[in-house]
Amino acid sequence: MQDRRSLTDTQINDTLTNSVLRTPLHWYILTGLFATITLLGVIAVGVLANRGLGMTGMNRPVMWGFFITNFVFWIGISHAGVMLSAILRLAQAEWRRPATRAAEVLTVFALGTAAMMPIVHLGRMWRFYWVFPYDWARGIWPDIRSPLVWDPHALSTYLIGSSLFIFVALIPDFAVLRDKTSGAAHQIYGALSMGFRGTVRQWRLQAIAGIILSALLLPVFVSVHSIVSWDFGMALAIPAWHTTIFAPYFVIGAVHSGVAGVITVLILLRWLFRWDDYIRREHIDALGRLLFVVANAWLFFFALEFMFGLVHREGTEVVVRDMWLFQTPWNVIFLLFLFTGYLIPVPMWLFRSVRRSFPLMLFTTILVNIGMWLERFLLIIPSMGRKHSFTFVWGDFAPSPIELIIVTATFSMVFMLMLLFAKAFPLIPIFDIKEGAVLRDEIKIGRRTVQAIIREE
Repeated sequence: MQDRRSLTDTQINDTLTNSVLRTPLHWYILTGLFATITLLGVIAVGVLANRGLGMTGMNRPVMWGFFITNFVFWIGISHAGVMLSAILRLAQAEWRRPATRAAEVLTVFALGTAAMMPIVHLGRMWRFYWVFPYDWARGIWPDIRSPLVWDPHALSTYLIGSSLFIFVALIPDFAVLRDKTSGAAHQIYGALSMGFRGTVRQWRLQAIAGIILSALLLPVFVSVHSIVSWDFGMALAIPAWHTTIFAPYFVIGAVHSGVAGVITVLILLRWLFRWDDYIRREHIDALGRLLFVVANAWLFFFALEFMFGLVHREGTEVVVRDMWLFQTPWNVIFLLFLFTGYLIPVPMWLFRSVRRSFPLMLFTTILVNIGMWLERFLLIIPSMGRKHSFTFVWGDFAPSPIELIIVTATFSMVFMLMLLFAKAFPLIPIFDIKEGAVLRDEIKIGRRTVQAIIREE
């Protein structure tokens, strides 16, 4: 059964703007905690810039470590926005409504966090602009055939498109906040709402803009993580990287971790802001079903990627698989990755009682992202450590404390930004919830308006 209750437009406005107009004590506590951890990360980055990359665990031949692992992970999380918002909007999935904005906002913050990781990894962070095609003083152009040059352009395109997507969807909610505030806040929300008054023409233009942006973001959604996969796939000298299925494998893995991340955020926000009437069991149930399908598709591509490394019996490829399965600590990490990323959560999602349980879904989605982070770590470190044929130049990697602090700070920063966004703007789209309430009662078929049929969960 669905556990919704009928709400008036006034109740929806009041409840969903409470996170902006009223601030609970635990919001200050959580925001302060995350801000403190983020500040520690900023200090660690400053120390790293001053002392150099020698403070990290990176060394020949393992020149990519926690920072690049974290980069790939956050790019994956960012795919939740397009998956839940653009694709499900075009598919007219009604249960998407409470999750869309949280997914879109998580996309933008995850992209921003991901973009910071290669800059930190540079060591000389102030030279990040060298990847862009300028020729002001050096007389040197970047190699446009390199995926390391494609990355910043794909990321910036995705970030700009996602930001526009959020802004267009926020315009009606800006108008609601404009009418409920006074003073400087009224002026700011009034400017952001751009004169929106809810006329038929304005609603039509807003809906058309949302659909167009949804369609335009779909190819970007696929291309961004495909380009990230080519950072690895085009490095032919490194074992376990030159696989033709890397692009779809990375994309489906990104959707897997991204949707799991959105479910985690939604459950935490439901607890924090008491959104029991908006984020309900049937929404988490539907997201759990989607996640089950995506997880099995990801397992298929993972199995292909694993077997492709063995089928040709190349020595370097076999060595990497041997590390994963038989050498400590990589076999322990491999088992943790398999159990947390698939073997524990996915069988649990087969049960309706689990999919409709907020604590269990929170537990399983956190497990998924632990597993997906470990998957990226296993993909990068063992392959780089065994990229040479001569055993005397093999190497390993052990993260330094400064890397652990910076990586932890990225998670803290994303949660802090989500809380700050919720304080400034509604994290559940007000107009979308109202539209869903109307469509729940009656729908228009041709020229007729008839009672809608609600599917029992």
